[in-house]
Amino acid sequence: MKQRIFSGIQPSGNLHLGNYLGAIKNWVKLQEEYDSIFCVVDLHAITVPQDPEILRQKTIEVAKIYLAAGIDPEKSAIFIQSHISEHTELAWILNTIAKIPELEKMTQFKDKSQKNGRESASVGLFVYPVLMAADILLYNTETVPVGEDQLQHIELARDLAARFNKKFGETFIVPKHFVKEEGMRIMGLDDPRKKMSKSAASEYNYIALTDPEETIRKKIKKAVTDSGSEIIYCDDKPALKNLINIHSLLTDQTPAEIEKMYAGKGYGDFKNGLADAIVNFLKPLQERIGAISDAEVLDILEKGAAKVRPIAIQKIFDVKQKLGFII
Repeated sequence: MKQRIFSGIQPSGNLHLGNYLGAIKNWVKLQEEYDSIFCVVDLHAITVPQDPEILRQKTIEVAKIYLAAGIDPEKSAIFIQSHISEHTELAWILNTIAKIPELEKMTQFKDKSQKNGRESASVGLFVYPVLMAADILLYNTETVPVGEDQLQHIELARDLAARFNKKFGETFIVPKHFVKEEGMRIMGLDDPRKKMSKSAASEYNYIALTDPEETIRKKIKKAVTDSGSEIIYCDDKPALKNLINIHSLLTDQTPAEIEKMYAGKGYGDFKNGLADAIVNFLKPLQERIGAISDAEVLDILEKGAAKVRPIAIQKIFDVKQKLGFII
């Protein structure tokens, strides 16, 4: 029996290289080893305001990117989070055992609520990590492939699973996380101290997976670099290190090989080479995305939901039984 993994991405903003290198690229490999469930987490997206029409478009776009990147619906279940109502049902139940102080510690809530002021933050944003725990625990997930910034949320899922099990009897698997070191934290092109983000204020923070060639070359040309001119991979040059990481992960060359390739050359040559590597990677991906029709992807999402729904229904039945609900 293969171990089960679960992960998902929000259909908000533009998916970028950080999403691909830190998550989707790993999922494609992991689906060969694990019983894989990948979700478009639209319920998470509405914790901050969304335009309804854009949300619909982005939900389909994210699913197309999953498929174009190599997620195989024959090997993995791909579905839309809101199509399985048990996610919200379990989230409410877990909310009753989650504690306010542990949610107040969540760094993502602190960061996001500070943007427009804590008083304007939604309750949904506050309990977002509990919904994430429900996503994971609903499917008897054993391993969760995540970025470094999500580890705190996985710990909450583990705590809630253990707390429920202790109070009501063995019900949930306590999941563990899986992090691929070099791909776990791709930093912004405009600030190597902050993670590449689709919600960044500047479009020069990220390379979107749907960016045209001209835009890619413009963004890389403007990307922040460090003092000096040598192409050296080291912690003292965080901006350059981040760009080399991107080059390395897209071309399957080691940082040492990239250093050697650009020995005696400057940042201009390196940036031109990096832009070439990004364009060469994204062009066929974009062609595959464009070849998938909306009807095709909606059919795949419907079949994916049908595949996982029995697992979710059984888990909610077990939970309600343990709680003393009349079923």
